[in-house]
Amino acid sequence: MTRLSRRVFSVATLAGLAGLTLGAAAAQAATPPGNPYHLIDPTTISVGTMDDAKPYAFADANGDFTGFDIELFRDVARRMGFDAKHVTFTGQDFSALIPSIANNRFDVAAAAIGTTAARKKFVDFSNGYLVGFLSVLTNDPSIKTVSDLTGKRLGILQGSLEALYAQKHFTKTSLVEFPDNNSAIAALNNGTIDAHFLDYEQAKQETQRFHGLKDAINIPSFDAPAGFVVRKGNPALLDAINKALHDAMQDGTWEKLYVKWFPGSPLTPQYLPQK
Repeated sequence: MTRLSRRVFSVATLAGLAGLTLGAAAAQAATPPGNPYHLIDPTTISVGTMDDAKPYAFADANGDFTGFDIELFRDVARRMGFDAKHVTFTGQDFSALIPSIANNRFDVAAAAIGTTAARKKFVDFSNGYLVGFLSVLTNDPSIKTVSDLTGKRLGILQGSLEALYAQKHFTKTSLVEFPDNNSAIAALNNGTIDAHFLDYEQAKQETQRFHGLKDAINIPSFDAPAGFVVRKGNPALLDAINKALHDAMQDGTWEKLYVKWFPGSPLTPQYLPQK
């Protein structure tokens, strides 16, 4: 987990006092003065995310957060005046992210969270920055189409876009909720469920980790683009994020990060620099 490091300076000597002055000046330069974005801590943007949602947001072998959403938000925060030391990430179950924003535990949530009308009743979303596909991952060779899911046990991530879609469209399938993808994949591998419904990019990652799994069904999901989530009633923060997102798309940063984290996947024209 990335944490804000704080340094304590001694003022017992003039050298210590000078160190304090320089440290304070550096901190002030790293963040905007005052609290223009109404953050929980004026010096830091706190971000709720996930630690197992590769390639969007995950913890690496050193426990540091990385992934497309993480790197994109760090760039957004930098454009808002916050360096990497003043952006903290905390991993949670997906279903806890929106309640945590609504309850003012974090300033922002970043984990490829799809924008839906139901979610917008409780929180606000930035402009979209990602669209994609929903996938059915399985080791059952008989599952090739949606109709093959009839009577099967399908894993879904609690509170996710996939869960909402499955509850609406897979009415003849037994849906099994999981708090995170790792536990769902474990259940799939040990036979507790027949398939797992998740994001296409994550499904691709899992087929590389477990060669017995295949991405059997892909469903377009263009009506709920991912956005950064903020609590309601904070237009200053939302506007600043949207401006930074726009600039990241216009100068090619978004495209660079997308190609890095989603090699071979089609680019979304509306997120590319506009001439």
